[in-house]
Parts: sequence; C-alpha cells; structure tokens
Amino acid sequence: MREYDLVIIGAGPGGYETALEAAGTYGMKTALIEKEALGGTCLNHGCIPTKTLLHSADLYRQMKECDRFGLHAEGVSFDMEKIQDRKTEVLDTLRSGIAMLMKQKKVDVIEGTGRILDPHTVEVSAPDGAAKTLDTEYILIATGSKAAMPPIPGADLPGVVTSDELLEKRDLPGHLLIIGGGVIGMEFASVYSAFGVKVTVLEALPRIISNMDKELSQSLKMLMKKRGVTITTGARVEEIHEAPGKEGWLECIYTEKDKPQTVQADCILICTGRRPNTEGLFGPDFTAETERGRILTDPDGRTSVPGIYAIGDVTGGMMLAHAATAMGRNALAAMKQIPAPVRQDVIPSCIYTDPEIASVGITIEQAGNLGIDADSHKIVMSANGKTVLSAQERGFIKVVYEKETRKILGAQMMCARASDMISEFAEAIVHGLTMEQMFSVVRPHPTFCEAITEACR
Repeated sequence: MREYDLVIIGAGPGGYETALEAAGTYGMKTALIEKEALGGTCLNHGCIPTKTLLHSADLYRQMKECDRFGLHAEGVSFDMEKIQDRKTEVLDTLRSGIAMLMKQKKVDVIEGTGRILDPHTVEVSAPDGAAKTLDTEYILIATGSKAAMPPIPGADLPGVVTSDELLEKRDLPGHLLIIGGGVIGMEFASVYSAFGVKVTVLEALPRIISNMDKELSQSLKMLMKKRGVTITTGARVEEIHEAPGKEGWLECIYTEKDKPQTVQADCILICTGRRPNTEGLFGPDFTAETERGRILTDPDGRTSVPGIYAIGDVTGGMMLAHAATAMGRNALAAMKQIPAPVRQDVIPSCIYTDPEIASVGITIEQAGNLGIDADSHKIVMSANGKTVLSAQERGFIKVVYEKETRKILGAQMMCARASDMISEFAEAIVHGLTMEQMFSVVRPHPTFCEAITEACR
C-alpha cells in the first residue's frame, strides 16, 4: 500500500479545492504541497487582492458622487496604507479558513517545492533545505502560472512592475502606464483612476479585452475614457528607458500607425499575459509531454504519463480559478473511473470594473465563424428600475441563441452584478434551455436580474 492515494502540487483554487474533494468526498489519503502560501496566485497575488482594492476604489468613487442621492459628505479621502492593511486582513482570513478546512478533512499540507521523480514519487524540498519523498498512487499538478514578461528593452528598470508588485504598493504613482489592455490591465486602470491617478493604457491589439465580445470592448473603452483613462490600441511598445531630466520617471517608446510615440510615467505595469509555471517540476530524465511550456492533457486532465494529471493555468487553457476547480473535479472522477461531473466547455469570464462585465458561451461573431445560424437579442439597462434608482452606468445584456431551436448559446453583459447574474446563462447553456424557458422564470422586482427576463423575451 502506498503512503498516499493522491499528492497535489500547488495549493491554488484548483489544488486546494481538489484536495478537499478528494479527502472529503472520495476518502482519499491526500497530501497538498505548496511552496508559498495556501490559496496560490488567486488568493495571494490575483483575484482576491485585486477585487479587494477594486471594492475600496468603487466605494470611494461612490462617496464622492453621493450628492446625487441627497447625501452630503465633507472631506472624503482615502488612506492607501489602510486600504492595503485591509487587503492583508482579507487574505489572512481566507488563508486561515483554507487551513482549517484542510485540518478538518485530514489533508496533509506540506510546505515546500514539489518535484516529480517518477509516476508515483514526489520529492519535496522544504524551505530549510530538508528533503523527503512521498509515495503516491496519483499525482495532480496544479502549479498555476506566473506573469510573462515580454522582451522589451528596459523592462527590468526600477519602476517597471508586474501585477504582483503593484498589488503591494502602498503609495500612489503620479502617472501609471499600463502595457496590456486585458482583464488585469483594465481592472488596475479602474482602481487607480478612481483614486485620482493619471492612467494610460497601451494595447498592441486593435481593441482592449480582445477575447470578449466587440461591443463589450467598445463600451469599456468609452467608460474608461469618460473617467479620464487614456487608451491607445494598436500600440507596439519598442523600449523603456529613464526619462531625460526627470529623476525616478521612465519613458516608454511605442509605435502607433507606424509613427513613433512616447509617454512618460513614474510607474509602468506590464501585464501582457501569464505563462505556465513548470520550472523545476520534473526530475532528471523524466517529464510529461509539454507544448510551449504548458502541460498537455486530455479533457479529463490526464497527462502523457499514466497516473499523473494536470489542471488549471499550468495546462495553458482558460486561466481562471473556477476553471481550475472544475478541472480538478473532473480529474478526480477520471481517477475513480466515473463520468466527469462538470461541463468544462462552459466557463464564465468576468471583469470587475464598475459596472462589471461578464461573458459565457459564444458571441454572435463566433457563432457565425462556427457556421451556426444564430441571432442575438440585446436590451439596455436604462429601463431597469434597480439600475435607475442606484444610478448605475448605462449597460446592456446581450443573449445569443440558435435561430431554429432558440437554444441559448452565449451571453454578454455589462451592468451591475453581472458577475453574479452570468451564472443563469451558464446554467441555461449547460442544460440546453431556450429563450422561452428563460423568459418563463419569474424574477423579483426591483432587481438587476429581472433584466434577464427582458433579454430573453
């Protein structure tokens, strides 16, 4: 009998959620290896700290605009030190909760760096240099990803940061330049513009959040510009160097429409993507099959090595916490030779700007590319009672459906609580619901979600 049924490397949402399910639901003796802190990138350097800062920024913006609600506040201000302290408190609380759950489910949490020596052996190097090996039936790789730094000359200069460093910053820059107009870039643009910082975004592609519906991209760009954020698309960054005559400032040279341009800032955030974290993961003369750094798997997480599975960012798919958790549940089912419990092809994506953006399924453009005869129905939120009474920005909900069957194929939303409401459409897609079936549901009034009824009318 082996020492463990399952050894998991990486304690992010994919890793720790799978550990809890393996031990609690399947009764597997489980070890969870983590070299830093429980919660992985999502809890410590990603989703949770970013959204905590966004919450403070949104509250501050609302407080400054409270006159329109008949309220009056004088001397509204913020303290970045205290905002960061609250963020730390949130992270500590959630980490403690995970640790308590691990103890309750009898999961062995091992601090250190895991390295796979063969299909049943994992070597763990502790922070103090001590090493031990674990013997296990199955291995699950959930090592996540890390920020990818493009080969821009000057990217290593002081003042050029990734999201990890910016999340720890306790003072405000005079001008924040963001290279990358994806989800991370736009969320940081939202935070810092709310706090009064001058923000510029450079995006190499023709539009920001290019992986989402074109209308979402256009609407977010207009909203950000309204809030003072300068956004330039089609911008190819060439070089970063010290700004002449301005100590502590940097100058970024980029090309827009074949013309060289410059912009100066005292802080430059590079967030042009992430790459799978596989460095040092395998021992000498042993590895699973990879492609461009990502571990290749089948739909149930099996790697090229029997008994070794991989989930989440390290596989290079949708780099989202909830996607990794879903993959972990299906990997466990594969180990137990039972049907996969989760549909992994229907994964919602959210951006926590104000208003929020959420999307699931396919867009009308993607439907056309797939040869699907589809149509869409869009409603604006300006007639929604909850939107009006809470003075939300004008948003919309768009539903994509197959013409013949009227089955829902996708939805794109930009409105308050979009990240909560998108799950209704995810459920509709998974269960093959039609527009009429979604319309038949009675939703309470006044709520944001009653707009779903109108969108499916």
